[in-house]
Amino acid sequence: MHFLITGGSGLIGTRLCQALLQAGHQITILSRHPGVVQKKWGHAVSIISSLNEWHPDIFFDVIINLAGEPIADAAWTEARKKLLWDSRVTLTTELVARIEASHRKPALLLSGSAIGYYGDCGDASLTESAPAGSDFAARLCLAWEQQALRATQLGVRVCLLRTGLVLTAKGGLLGRMWLPFKLGLGARLGNGRQWMSWIHIEDYVAMVFKLISADDANGAYNMTAPCPQTNAQFTQQLARAVHRPAWFVAPAFLLSALLGSRSILLLGGQQVLPTRMLNDKFVFKYPQLDAALSSLARIA
Repeated sequence: MHFLITGGSGLIGTRLCQALLQAGHQITILSRHPGVVQKKWGHAVSIISSLNEWHPDIFFDVIINLAGEPIADAAWTEARKKLLWDSRVTLTTELVARIEASHRKPALLLSGSAIGYYGDCGDASLTESAPAGSDFAARLCLAWEQQALRATQLGVRVCLLRTGLVLTAKGGLLGRMWLPFKLGLGARLGNGRQWMSWIHIEDYVAMVFKLISADDANGAYNMTAPCPQTNAQFTQQLARAVHRPAWFVAPAFLLSALLGSRSILLLGGQQVLPTRMLNDKFVFKYPQLDAALSSLARIA
């Protein structure tokens, strides 16, 4: 099959491209930095730098939409919020417009979202039927999903990937945590009671492959492992994985002062359950956090 992937050079996109190439598929990556993609993949993939290069006679079997500027990397000024919105919502709107213009429609659109869709929900257990939250991150995810769902009106099957904290050996939030934890400087965030819903990268890729192959799969899927942990639990298990103590606490007031409104990403949380995947009998390779962290610590 021929895949068009946006965000193909990101944390998830890179591993997903590797898996798709290993399975013998053809990949085209949309990237504003084609030189970076070319350096990474050489001639293994095709590259377009704008959706204007998708002519109506070009056919893609599947579109995987993972693009989006990192949400936690800079203060949420109005300019930054616009950038976050445009890189997700506006791009998805343009993507659906290109689907509409194409002579032959793709069978499937897998479109990124995040568990931030639910907002800060305390200790509530969240399935895919839970409503959207009201903070900026939740509104961003809701609008992102709404634009993707417009493709259903064109006869395209749409799956929404509500992604939790993706665990990899290198990169992402966990990649930034390895060094301080290995130095014994790991810290609980605030009171540590906020939920962290996570997923091992290999299980994430396996979930995507399942959604591609299941012709009846559609709508929202929580892309998380079945055993979310509180931040306090996560901190202690990561410390054990690197054989170091984690005695420190990053006070909530300090995080709020440093991060402003972004602090909700660290001090808020969601206890998210992958109910639809479990109902579809998906078997997790890493359902438990300790095994997931141990596997990654060996190669970090």
